[in-house]
Amino acid sequence: MSMFFTVPMKLLSESMKSFNDTQEFKKDFKKLGKKHQTLDEDLEKLKKVLATTPTGIGKNFIVIHHSPAIKIVKARMACRALRDRSLRIIYAYFEQEQTIEFIELYFKGDKENEDRERIKEYLKNQAT
Repeated sequence: MSMFFTVPMKLLSESMKSFNDTQEFKKDFKKLGKKHQTLDEDLEKLKKVLATTPTGIGKNFIVIHHSPAIKIVKARMACRALRDRSLRIIYAYFEQEQTIEFIELYFKGDKENEDRERIKEYLKNQAT
């Protein structure tokens, strides 16, 4: 006779309070959403992962800025329409508030790296 122990997963509402978007992210999402029909579903899947592990796990996530109040993370995002992980998403994780705010979304084929000026501007606005 074998025994199984189960550990209940944290509910989305328990672990992550909210997900927010910047205006620039909304524009990026709308533009890419026209090309890639599965983007809504793909983002929802990513949110489920981030709800349990906000800074991600594995090689698909990298923290590009770290301070006591905020972490900026760059992640590879899977897109079913593309059948790969060639989308990149940049987001801010506020550990105290348990909040994630999406900053940028781009297709790796169109743009080599994240918009560092956008990130600097975002951080400057958070400091004020």
